[in-house]
Amino acid sequence: MQSFCIQKNDSGQRLDKFLSKLCPSLPAPLLYKYIRKKRIKVNRRKPEISYRLAEGDIVDLYIGDEFFTSAQKRPDFLSAVPSFSVVYEDENLLLVDKPPGVAVHTDIHAKSNTLVEQIQCYLYRNGSYRPDQELSFSPALCNRLDRGTGGIVIAAKNAAALREMNELIRQRNMDKQYLCAVSGKPVPPQGTLCNYLRKDGDKNRVTVLPEPAAGAKKAQTAYRTLFHENGLSLLEISLLTGRSHQIRAQFAHASTPLLGDDKYGDRLLNRRYDMHMQALYAYRLGFPVLPEEHFFHYLSGRIFSVSSVPFCRLFSGYKGGDIHA
Repeated sequence: MQSFCIQKNDSGQRLDKFLSKLCPSLPAPLLYKYIRKKRIKVNRRKPEISYRLAEGDIVDLYIGDEFFTSAQKRPDFLSAVPSFSVVYEDENLLLVDKPPGVAVHTDIHAKSNTLVEQIQCYLYRNGSYRPDQELSFSPALCNRLDRGTGGIVIAAKNAAALREMNELIRQRNMDKQYLCAVSGKPVPPQGTLCNYLRKDGDKNRVTVLPEPAAGAKKAQTAYRTLFHENGLSLLEISLLTGRSHQIRAQFAHASTPLLGDDKYGDRLLNRRYDMHMQALYAYRLGFPVLPEEHFFHYLSGRIFSVSSVPFCRLFSGYKGGDIHA
């Protein structure tokens, strides 16, 4: 039998979710069986599967030792090499500028040195993250960007920050702007693209449709042209919806494809400019005005921007920094 005292970062989550992270080798059917058979108790009582843990709760596990890790192995994130720059950091959040080419999470193409591992390594080194003092929590990303897209990614340093930030994002309260370089000149120079996207999961590609259709979702992207030079345009973009490949597919459909985008764009033009990743950057992030009782009230109305965007060097009129300054 092993006992665990619930700490602040483990509180607020369902018992079954906590146990699945604490004992990842424990099969879910067996986990639920152990709860029913009182081999898993909270504060010496049989809990409901959906019970939400509170700080100070005692979880007793009368289960086999094989479901517990017998020795602490070296965390995988310690081999990561941080390549991001820090945009902002406090006791709850870390905002980083992710370079293009870095995957945010492990996938079939990226097995190590992902952004989340880099962030965990960085926080471990500066003393903000101590995995030996956590039962189930580890610093996590609140938003994500495609591998080829650079820009601001939000990481939560504790469970409360993760919950509150995820809720702000879910309610679409965060103000996010992108910069992109496209071939051609949008007509009109400022407006909103509105159509419907249908995704083919097997091909990992979306089709743009002018009218509603089965399996298609409405997509809206607001844009304004900042500079036009040598057949290219620099645009500022705001996503009014969040669809897969939305920006890339919509601007290609509008005959102004993103520079560097081989999936939807002009490969010959991309090679001419030696661009191997789409010229798209999440360069600006703004917090909404929040009530005093909100967890992130101290960031109410704050705006954060990256210091530079690599492909903006193609436009002589762009001087760097925040377009809104």
